Amino acid sequence: MKPYALLKSTTVLGLAVVGSIETIQAGGFRLPDQDAFATARGEAFVATADNPSAIYYNPAGITQLDGNNVRGGVYGIYLDPSYRNPLTSKSYEIENKFDAIPQLFYTYSLKDKDWPISFGLGVYSPYGESEKWPQDTGFRTVATEGSLNYYTINPVVAYKLPWNLSVAAGLMVNYASIDLQQGLTPTPNNDLFRFKGDAWALGYNLGLMWQPIKQISLGTTFRSSTRMDFDGHTDTEYNGLLPTTSSPAGVDYPFPLQVAAGISYRPTEKWNVEFDAEYTDWSSLGNLTIHQSSPNPVVPLSSIPLAFDWQSSWYYELGATRYFDNGWHVSAGYIFNENSVPAANYTPLVSDLDKQFLSVGTGYKGRHFSFDVAYQFGYGPDHTVTGSAAPLGYPSNYHPADGTYSFISQAISVSAGWHF
Repeated sequence: MKPYALLKSTTVLGLAVVGSIETIQAGGFRLPDQDAFATARGEAFVATADNPSAIYYNPAGITQLDGNNVRGGVYGIYLDPSYRNPLTSKSYEIENKFDAIPQLFYTYSLKDKDWPISFGLGVYSPYGESEKWPQDTGFRTVATEGSLNYYTINPVVAYKLPWNLSVAAGLMVNYASIDLQQGLTPTPNNDLFRFKGDAWALGYNLGLMWQPIKQISLGTTFRSSTRMDFDGHTDTEYNGLLPTTSSPAGVDYPFPLQVAAGISYRPTEKWNVEFDAEYTDWSSLGNLTIHQSSPNPVVPLSSIPLAFDWQSSWYYELGATRYFDNGWHVSAGYIFNENSVPAANYTPLVSDLDKQFLSVGTGYKGRHFSFDVAYQFGYGPDHTVTGSAAPLGYPSNYHPADGTYSFISQAISVSAGWHF
């Protein structure tokens, strides 16, 4: 069997890592947890958006903030996806289960009533995580490990119109780096194929918020798609029989557009209940190609096709907050997250399946200082994959990614802010 044949259909299905690294609670690979107050409410924050993290959730919301406001935080996650091999019934877990993702936001609103303009700047990670599976899972020809680091710098401007209507627009400056690995044979054999690269890309986000009556607030936000032209290199090793090789390489990878809308109901000043729906256009992730400048004896291909054919998916989010007279509040929330990855192109680096998340939290808002703490529990019931694609050179009845996948996560989010 020629070793390069194993790669033509699967090389960097591990590249699904760019779009497939399992991130906290993502359909596909989104990381929506950018503030502890929002996380405690199940991310149902689009129509509330009343702290500086609105830059991410709905930039129109920053018109609700006076003067200078800064808010930062950390989302710490324990991620525990698992896999059960259908042939051996042996179960496997990833090796690195802990991670922490920081974020920082700043807003400033003009005091001039004739110019009700607000400005904001956010620095956060909307995607990213890392996973490393043991070498003896049986799916190493699909993927063994990968990491994605994705950072966004997001300046925004918002304007408050009459009729309690606010609009906003922002520029997203994005940087990402990836490191992906997979084996060339099903069993450990001192062989691997690796792609490593980085890229910059520009995008934009929009927001709208309207409060037609005191008890109701409506919000919507849009985040544009971006294309990352990853520039880097491939490395190939094959059992010591051939020399290790390296080649300049690249891939043009789309990150999907996102649209969210929500309604907040506030029957009294002490209660805020919100429902949001978020759409992510994963269908934009179709067929890609890795371009390798210097093919080698192991992988003598200058163009390596990648088939994804992912499906668009939805988040459904419900959250509630109870406010107290002394500045304290408590929140709770629920999320349902749809699966995005079809069985035919399944990659364990995503372990994507329908997931549910429950969260609770508390916090305090004073004249200058505020903080929030949230706990989140995620669960994905057993998801059995059958009919995953066989690499070229293998019989059609070989399905390396077949098996039963499950998901559990626990997270603590902490945010603190200062108003001046």
